[in-house]
Amino acid sequence: MPSSSSTPARAESAPVLSCTGLRFSWPDGDPVLDGLDLTVGRGRSGLVGGNGSGKSTLLRLLAGQLTPAAGAVHVVGEVGLLPQDLAPDPALAVTDFLGIAGVQAAIRAVEAGSVEQRHFDLIGDDWDVEERARAELARLGLPDDVLTRRTGELSGGELVQLGLARLLLRRPDVLLLDEPTNNLDAAARGRLHRVVEEWSRTLLVVSHDRELLERVDRIGDLRDGAVHWYGGGYSAFAEQVDAEQAAATRAVSTARAELRREQQDRVDVDRVLAQRRRVADKAYASAKEPRAVMKLRKRSAQVSGARYRHLHEEREQAARERLDAAERRLREDAEVRLDLPGTAVPRGREVLRTEGLVLRTGLAVDLALRGPERVAVTGPNGCGKTTLLRTLVDGLAPASGAARVLVPHGFLPQHLGVLAAEGGVAEQVQARQPDADRTLVRTRLARFGFRGAAGDRRVGDLSGGELLRASLAAVLLADPAPQLLVLDEPTNNLDFASYDALVSALADFRGAVLVVSHDPAFLEDVGVERELDLGALNPPAVPG
Repeated sequence: MPSSSSTPARAESAPVLSCTGLRFSWPDGDPVLDGLDLTVGRGRSGLVGGNGSGKSTLLRLLAGQLTPAAGAVHVVGEVGLLPQDLAPDPALAVTDFLGIAGVQAAIRAVEAGSVEQRHFDLIGDDWDVEERARAELARLGLPDDVLTRRTGELSGGELVQLGLARLLLRRPDVLLLDEPTNNLDAAARGRLHRVVEEWSRTLLVVSHDRELLERVDRIGDLRDGAVHWYGGGYSAFAEQVDAEQAAATRAVSTARAELRREQQDRVDVDRVLAQRRRVADKAYASAKEPRAVMKLRKRSAQVSGARYRHLHEEREQAARERLDAAERRLREDAEVRLDLPGTAVPRGREVLRTEGLVLRTGLAVDLALRGPERVAVTGPNGCGKTTLLRTLVDGLAPASGAARVLVPHGFLPQHLGVLAAEGGVAEQVQARQPDADRTLVRTRLARFGFRGAAGDRRVGDLSGGELLRASLAAVLLADPAPQLLVLDEPTNNLDFASYDALVSALADFRGAVLVVSHDPAFLEDVGVERELDLGALNPPAVPG
């Protein structure tokens, strides 16, 4: 059983992070956290929960990037946060991003003979900052020449590594990581795992990466506005949750049976009371006793019957409340199930081909897809996977050659820029199939978890997993229906339920799939048939 949010797992020591009565809402009034209490001690802690439950918002509140509407946050020491999606100015120098450019310039000025005090004040104790930066970059698998580049020259995975290096250079007392395995290849994930394993201070990581969560000491589950703690890594967490759900399922069955019994008892009571009324009315009509006596008996019987009925109604209501309480303990993680006949592609039909294609990175790629084939594009961070997808289906011009897409297609980019942040989900999905019946669009959208008023939510207010589901709905429900689906790191930011929903949706998709992913389990789950490893092709002529 989990410990309560106010008493975390025993492995924790004195609180390092805590918040009480924390409340936060978006400007439109949509509540995110309402009265949350949280205590985190020294050591490695994981945090999971459904998309939209407020995990990323909580980390930003703990880091002081957001101000709560009510409640208090207490942190012992300096906090460093790695956000879920790093998007620095592409023209920003890496040394500026790392926060070392000023110190570097001051050191060079002193080495050139400057004796200005401002240079010494800026340097402080950081005379070795460049050496430390190179060491942290190497620790995370980034080459030295990264220091001479701009952030726009780096891949998504390299940006995540760079963001982590920036934090490690600061040596914070508390490290907050929000989905840190996003876009990381297998080697980079391994390095991140070692960073987590070796972290000796306080770490709180939001993640749904099972391998990473195996390396924490406890896991908190943010659900229904509270955090419940479980001791151990992911395997222990999953085992405890499974045991809870088994117990909850039994409790629901027992409560339903009890409610049925109470409902039947009430029906029986109503039948007996109705029979007594008929007998009393018959006796009253026959007037065998004085009318005053008969009226007194009738009133007495009515009062007694009302009490008897009220007693059984109270028992039925209590049984209903017990059932409601038992059902709330169940985790209702509905799958996305679709009927997408328009996406079917006959086996053998050509879907995509390249003709002498050379990417801007200098990489030559020969690729052809036929029928409902599923192909994974793999390779280390920075080898050009996203560049390839954008060249194939997103209008990025190649260095030479061409790519031909021969069927309707849908593209889900790495940062999910499919829908406008200011618009609503339903209106934008409708715009992609303007001739479709509005009710039909709403019904289909409900299959992606956007039921009723949820379909009117502003896209900019969605969590990472919710945005994935909305973007997937927009792509799959477009007119014409896509027969080729191109996905760039689609499992980023997904909770366990949304991951299952994505796999379920792809199981129903009948067209071809071209997907970039560093998650071998996901590739296996969606039935990838072959792999194009860009890292094994001729190396690029220029960095990219």
